[in-house]
Amino acid sequence: MKSILRWVYCLLLAGVALELFFIGRIVLMVAVDPQSTAFQRSEAWQLAVHGRSNGVREWRQQWVPYDRISDKLKQAVIASEDAEFLYHPGVEWEAIERARQRNAKAEELAAKRAARARARGKEPAPPKVRGGSTITQQLAKNLLLSGERTLVRKGQELVLAVALELVLDKRRILEIYLNNVEWGEGIFGAEAAAQYYFKKPASQLAASEAARLAVMLPSPKFYQRRPGSPYLSSRSATIMARMPAAELP
Repeated sequence: MKSILRWVYCLLLAGVALELFFIGRIVLMVAVDPQSTAFQRSEAWQLAVHGRSNGVREWRQQWVPYDRISDKLKQAVIASEDAEFLYHPGVEWEAIERARQRNAKAEELAAKRAARARARGKEPAPPKVRGGSTITQQLAKNLLLSGERTLVRKGQELVLAVALELVLDKRRILEIYLNNVEWGEGIFGAEAAAQYYFKKPASQLAASEAARLAVMLPSPKFYQRRPGSPYLSSRSATIMARMPAAELP
C-alpha cells in the first residue's frame, strides 16, 4: 500500500510541476514572442518523417506585430471562431455543450455521406465540426499540449486557457494566436498565409481574403487542397457579413 501511495504522490507532484512549467512559459509570453508551439513541433516531425504532400518546399512562418496584421483578418477570425472573444474568461461552458450536441449529429451525418462518397470512388469531406473551443483554448492547446483527444488533455486545456486570460490581455492572446495558427501544411501564422495564398503581406488583406482564411481554420489542409470548395465560398460570404460586428481588442 505504501508503495502505491508513493507512486500516486509522485504522479501528483509531476502533474503539479508540469502545470507550473506551463504557467511559467505563459508568464514569459508577456514580453517574449514564442518561437514555436507544441503543435508546430509535432507537424515538423511529421513532415520530416513522411515528407510533404502539397508542394510547399519550405516551412513558412514569419512573426509580425499585432499592428501589422489586417484588422479585417482579426475581425474575420473572431467572427468565425469566437464571437464573444472580448467578453469570456477563456472558456465558454455553454458553447462547449452546444458544440458537443451539434457535432454528434454532424459526425453521424458525415459518416453516412462518407460511405456514399467512397462507394462512388470520391474522397469524403470532413464533417462540418463546430468548435466549442474559444480562441484562448485553441491557443492553449496549440502552444503547450499534444494533439491527443483525452479527458486529461482537455482538462489541461481548460486550466491553461484560464491561465492565459489571467496573465495576458486579449490583444496579446490574439496576436500570439494569429502568428502561430496553422493555415495549411507547413504554413503557420497570418503573414505566411497571406503571402502563400494571396501574394501580399498580412497587413494588406482585403475583407474577402480575410474571410476566406478564417473559414479555412477548422480544416486548413483540406481547404488548401480544395481552393474551389463551394462551402469555402459560401461560408466566406457569411463571415464577411458578420465581420463589422466583431469587436477587436
